[in-house]
Amino acid sequence: MRHKNANNNLGRKSAHRKAMLSNMASSLILHKRIKTTTAKAKALRVFIEPILTKSKEDSTQARRLAFAYLQDKDAVTILFREVSPKIAERPGGYTRILKLGTRVGDAAEMCYIELVDFNEAMTTATAAGETKTTRRSRRGGIKKKTEDTSAKKPAKADAAKEVKTKKPAAKAAAKTAPKAAMDKEKESSTDAESKE
Repeated sequence: MRHKNANNNLGRKSAHRKAMLSNMASSLILHKRIKTTTAKAKALRVFIEPILTKSKEDSTQARRLAFAYLQDKDAVTILFREVSPKIAERPGGYTRILKLGTRVGDAAEMCYIELVDFNEAMTTATAAGETKTTRRSRRGGIKKKTEDTSAKKPAKADAAKEVKTKKPAAKAAAKTAPKAAMDKEKESSTDAESKE
């Protein structure tokens, strides 16, 4: 029985599990995003977040601790050179799990696990999302901010006035054109009669 056993064994013995998590952590640091099963990603998140927290302080002891977990010199170098300056201001939550659905072969739930500060698409999307111009009220209507409405209403009103002024002028021109043509015909017919 596994009463009060919090960690997921992932169907492996402890040595195999530690080696697998170490390799996955190194791959995540090197590539900034890896594709894996959701169960492994959740176990990896618990494994790597303390390492990332310790990497904020660039000391010999912190590097030794990181190497003890990762067992990869390149990963430790990139961790302290590239990753730790970017996560220095973040108080935790360095990774993000994005679920992808199930795998075809065995229906295992797949996901991406990535370092939050290295996904440029997500960081730009959040920056763009902060500049919303509309807010929805509880009553269901949409309220626009006062600055935006004052800037947009005159432009729309001017455009509407222009459209309204153009239509009557066009209609008047269309109405007068046939009359002018008929007047010309009458004049030409009267001229022809007077010549005869």
